[in-house]
Amino acid sequence: MSVGEGRQRKPDWIRVKAPTSAGFAETKKLMRRLNLATVCEEAACPNIGECWTKKHATVMILGDTCTRACAFCNVKTGMPRAVDPLEPQHTADAAAELGLEHIVITSVDRDDLPDGGASQFVKVIEALRRTTPSTTIEILTPDFRNKAQAAVEKIIEAGPDVYNHNLETVPRLYPTIRPGARYYASLRLLESVKRHDPRIFTKSGVMVGLGEERLEVHQVMDDMRSADIDFLTMGQYLQPTPRHAKVEEFVTPQAFNAYAAIARAKGFLLVAASPLTRSSYHAGDDFLKMRAAREAQLAAAR
Repeated sequence: MSVGEGRQRKPDWIRVKAPTSAGFAETKKLMRRLNLATVCEEAACPNIGECWTKKHATVMILGDTCTRACAFCNVKTGMPRAVDPLEPQHTADAAAELGLEHIVITSVDRDDLPDGGASQFVKVIEALRRTTPSTTIEILTPDFRNKAQAAVEKIIEAGPDVYNHNLETVPRLYPTIRPGARYYASLRLLESVKRHDPRIFTKSGVMVGLGEERLEVHQVMDDMRSADIDFLTMGQYLQPTPRHAKVEEFVTPQAFNAYAAIARAKGFLLVAASPLTRSSYHAGDDFLKMRAAREAQLAAAR
């Protein structure tokens, strides 16, 4: 894997239009007014135009500066600022103003904090429950390195509807793509969510196109099912800047369909796999599908 050799031309199936709608501008204005960061902007998500036009935004709490430097991620690295005490209520206010039925909350890694930032997730969940009680809550957390057990327990007690934590890639590529993390620690984190509260849906995602082998991806699916993960998302890795890990392959839509078919056969409640799939893309619709799938499963068991 090499870094910084310039970016290849994207195939037709991966190109998206630049955002220009009024809805996009309104969403951006609201985020700036409430002093909120979004992963949509910081991670240079290709779906930002579509999502923000529909007034769907993924709030990134704990600031906009990460203490890690993963080779795939566009979020800036450095020493973060102090945690903003107004952020939880501002997040809830944004959900209310956008009229969100489902909200996704993610964060940067905060290895500098004693609890990795878990208490801020709790405060955000509590603010949302107070302000927009009918909004379902999906959190996408970091791995809380060396603090996972206490952090996860604290967050589960607050009762999110979906707990997402991305494995990102296959174990072999962790040293170059996700050097600050450990594959099996991330798996154990997701497993512990289910152990503490089986009612919470668990979700995880992987990127393809980084040089992984097909059978390695199948093994990740098996590992996820062993950890009882409900929902798998798979999308194409896109190189955010020339200094990031380069794209080794643009995986075709047909290959994504094949991965999705295999994942469904392995027993996931829901699978989203396409070149432009991202963790929070269509998350609200997917939550309803996942809930319906679980209800159908329980009814069949009865």
